[in-house]
Amino acid sequence: MESYKHFLVVLSAAAAFGIVSIIFVLRWVLYYREGLAWDGGLGEFNWHPVLQISGFIFLNGAAIIVFRLPWTWRCSKLIMKFIHAGLNLAAFICATISFVAVFDFHNAAKIPNMYSLHSWLGLAALVLFCLQIVLSVIIYLMPFTPPSWRAAFMPLHVFFGRSLFGSVIAVALMGITEKLIFGLSNPKYKDSPPEAVFVNVMGVLLVAYGVAILWISTRTSWKRPSDLALHTQHTGGGGEDNIKVGPSLSQLSDEIEAEGRVDVRRRGNKLDDQAN
Repeated sequence: MESYKHFLVVLSAAAAFGIVSIIFVLRWVLYYREGLAWDGGLGEFNWHPVLQISGFIFLNGAAIIVFRLPWTWRCSKLIMKFIHAGLNLAAFICATISFVAVFDFHNAAKIPNMYSLHSWLGLAALVLFCLQIVLSVIIYLMPFTPPSWRAAFMPLHVFFGRSLFGSVIAVALMGITEKLIFGLSNPKYKDSPPEAVFVNVMGVLLVAYGVAILWISTRTSWKRPSDLALHTQHTGGGGEDNIKVGPSLSQLSDEIEAEGRVDVRRRGNKLDDQAN
């Protein structure tokens, strides 16, 4: 790992940006807007931005980097796959509920559905995300899938996962801008009232969160080491677990990187380790 402290700084920044974004969207709908409800009114519509940001963006980002958290390296790869899948499934459920809220509100208010570019791209992202989850479960969690299929699909899995994550943030920015343009009348959005400035800052926080997550997920030196290398370090060659979770993980990461020349490609999930 390049620097354990560097990793912690970026990880802390990502967590801060994400959590503050959730606080901002809650403050927005509870203070500036009509609050939260499930009655077909504006309160129901407000679930859309809340669940999009807290679920489709925040949980999806967490799923992307969960393999790279050093304190999870002692867990088996299979357990981490289930955690990764669970976070993505939770993100999908949040996104689906948020779409239901919008359709309910539009139908109750007799507003046409799916007329804006924001709605087109949002629905496309949801469908592609669902497809990504289904294919990933079949390929990586089902024991009957040949290792060659897993290896062939991994680059696509990683590429589309990161692309969808960035796309969802972009679509969310379109949505909150659209909401401000339609929702602010006196003063208008162009006059920069406090609500507009507040939500613009929230948009900046979402971009910062996305950048931090993508930075963590693209650093080669921050990848989860292979299971064989981890086992070698944990046993220390003497059969006793001598690795402690905490600051010593910096040393663990450096040692594993130094021993990265060990040939572990004979393992069934050899290329599975390369992307995570």
